[in-house]
Parts: sequence; C-alpha cells; structure tokens
Amino acid sequence: MTDMTVVTHDGNFHADDVFSIAVLKIIFPTLTLIRTRDKQIISQANIVIDVGNEYDPDIGRFDHHQRGGAGTRENGIPFSSFGLVWKKYGLDLCQGDQVVADSVDAGLVSTIDAIDCGYVEGVETGISLSQTISMFNPTWQEDGNFDECFSEAVEFAQRLLKRFIASASGSAAAKKIVAKAISDADDPRVIILQQYTPWKKTVHSLSEQALYMIYPSHSGKWIIQTVPVEPGSFEDRKPLPKEWAGLSGEELQTVTGIKDANFCHNGLFIAGADSFASIMIMASLALQN
Repeated sequence: MTDMTVVTHDGNFHADDVFSIAVLKIIFPTLTLIRTRDKQIISQANIVIDVGNEYDPDIGRFDHHQRGGAGTRENGIPFSSFGLVWKKYGLDLCQGDQVVADSVDAGLVSTIDAIDCGYVEGVETGISLSQTISMFNPTWQEDGNFDECFSEAVEFAQRLLKRFIASASGSAAAKKIVAKAISDADDPRVIILQQYTPWKKTVHSLSEQALYMIYPSHSGKWIIQTVPVEPGSFEDRKPLPKEWAGLSGEELQTVTGIKDANFCHNGLFIAGADSFASIMIMASLALQN
C-alpha cells in the first residue's frame, strides 16, 4: 500500500508509540505519519496507534487506553500499543520465524508494554529503554518541536528493533546448530562445532554429559573450552589438567606431547592448538585426567 496513512497522538511520546511507528515504518516505508488527537483525522486513517480508544487489528486500530484495556498475555503482562502492533506485524518482520518473533516479544516488546501499562516500574538503577525513549522529548527548558523529536526517536527505535530481531534470529539459528552437534557427537562428553556458535544455553538445556566444546577460532586454529556447571558459573564440570595451567608454546608442548599446542589459560577453562587433530588429542588427555 503506497498511500498508507498512520495516526498516533501528538505531544509527549513514550516507548510504546515510538516503537509501534518504528515497526510500521519498516513494513510500510512510504507511510504518511500524522500526529494528532483530531477525531475526524483519526477516523480516516488506515492505521491508528495509541489513540482513539479502540483495538481492532482487522481495521488497523491499536489503542489500549479504552476502558478494560486491550487484553493481557498469559503471564499477566498487559498489552500496550507496541504489543498490539507486534501481535499483528511481528511475525512478518521476523521473516515468518515464530521463535524469533516470540523471543523479541519476550526480550523487548513485553517489557515496554509492562512499563507503559504500569505493570512494572522502570529500572531504578541505571536507565531503562523506555526512559531512554522518553528522553527524546524536549524538556521544559527547550523549544523543541515534538514531531521532530518523535521522528528522531523513531529512527533510533528502528535501529534498535532491527538489532533485537537480528540477535533473536542468531540465537535461534545457534540453538539448532548446537542441538545438532550434540546429537551427532561420537562421544557425548565432547561436542564439536564446525564454527564458533554461542552454545552455553543450549548445552545446559540439552546435555548433562557434555564436558568440553571444540570449535575453530577466528584465526583458524582450534579451541577446547570447558562446560561450566551452569550458565555464568566459573566452576566447570571438568577443568582441563592442572599441569597445563598458564602454559604456552614449547612449555605446553612438552607437557602435553603435542607439537602444535598453543596455550592453556591459567583458569583451566580454555586451551588451543593449531590443528583439529591436536585439539582432539588434548580433549582425550583431559578426559583421562
């Protein structure tokens, strides 16, 4: 649709209306945006966001301020306009990947909804994303134009939204790769990745046996890394051999008997070698230790 008209309220803005327009601008790049509370203009718009006291996605109405609101999620978090828009368009924005759409909702959309609806308070220490968006509003000491400031906030939100989607997509793809590596492992204690892939969450959710992860480094050399007892822990299920601690080059090669062993961290959680064959020998030695 090339003549799409979208209306949201004028004046002070918040994260929910800003991110809602960010979504629509990605989907409908040529949309015409009008910020107003004029009922006649609202009635003629193709899509209305955060104003109008009506929620009906079939006719493009996405407000949550009406009596009784616009519904809640299963976890109790009510929908703001952003959540309502995401319900309608989020899957398309994520290329039809429901896992990615749900991840963005959990990590971004529902939090903004919760804060906007007063379901939770914003972050007390530091600053929340909702507060960051609100800071685009002109202060009482400034003569800034609300519409211009709103446009700046939407551009910022678009960039963030695209990064949230990319991150969620990357996490979903990584989970599939790591799950397959676990399934394909000859020894369930040693999981081999053909390229570095974020693995900790998936390994901890799918494998209680995994002790070591094997993967190539950015330089093309190979890494062995220990699996912590739980995500974020500094305690490992099985540390590398104590005699390797802090060694590198010839010293490590002498102790291991492996000619191309590179290094072992003093914390015994990661070590490296030039070749895949050598890193697998290191894994075998570590298992026997």
